[in-house]
Amino acid sequence: MSPARTDLLCARAQMLAQARSFFAERNILEVDTPHLVPRAPLDSNIDVIEAEGGFLHTSPEYAMKRLLAAGAPDIYFLGHVFRKNEIGPRHNPEFTMAEWYRKGISFDAMIQETCAFLFLFLGPLPIRYLSYREAFALYAKDRSTLDPSWDEATQRDYLLTHQIEPHLGRGELTVLLDYPPDQAALACLIEKGGQLVAERFEIYHEGIELTNGYHELTNSAELRKRFEKDNQLRKSQGKEPYRLDEAFLAALNHLPDCCGVSVGFDRAFALMQKKAKLSEVLPFAWPTLLTPPA
Repeated sequence: MSPARTDLLCARAQMLAQARSFFAERNILEVDTPHLVPRAPLDSNIDVIEAEGGFLHTSPEYAMKRLLAAGAPDIYFLGHVFRKNEIGPRHNPEFTMAEWYRKGISFDAMIQETCAFLFLFLGPLPIRYLSYREAFALYAKDRSTLDPSWDEATQRDYLLTHQIEPHLGRGELTVLLDYPPDQAALACLIEKGGQLVAERFEIYHEGIELTNGYHELTNSAELRKRFEKDNQLRKSQGKEPYRLDEAFLAALNHLPDCCGVSVGFDRAFALMQKKAKLSEVLPFAWPTLLTPPA
């Protein structure tokens, strides 16, 4: 977007206001969290931007959970987060995220509330529920492009992004859920249909992933194991391991039962405006931020 496109600037401001009204109507409190943090979050798929004295946060999750553990009510964050090397039509190293946490809410109710939030941008749409296993059975039928040297998780990730995601959310919202345990991230595990699955969901529209939500794990010992596994994976990929955030892990044992979700505000806004690239709806996108005006 050119900074001169006042129509898009006004539409963006209106959607930020509507998002805040959505949370205010539900008595969800807005909170600020640090953008500069002393410990990098652990996720083998996300690289963190280093800054003087620490890292730029990739999500407000750790700080928000510490607030919840200290007694905060339902809370939300609406602001900027940062991720290294994420540049492309649907990625920008700095982008706007809406993230919120609800105590004592059911997993399904959290999904329904997230869909309602997306309807602010997209209008009412049919909602389709699809398990991870069902999605692979329906759409991941061509294995000829898989590299035999890849491990199972890498092969699944490739099939998900290249064969499955393009089919999801066509004329609807597709809720993908029942992820395998090794894709749980910070979600709880439950037994369902004789299988151990993660209480995690992602929502897609027109082939684009918009959300990532969990029934939040509250067991710090289990999360420590997952973090250590992520660090081992980082090492195997030639990446530097990150020190664990001990303050966050200590707080996790006091985290109340809750569900949380993050939504890519810019992606939802781009879909609303029928734009194919985030750069078309961001006032300043990378790397055009460096280009002087004509």
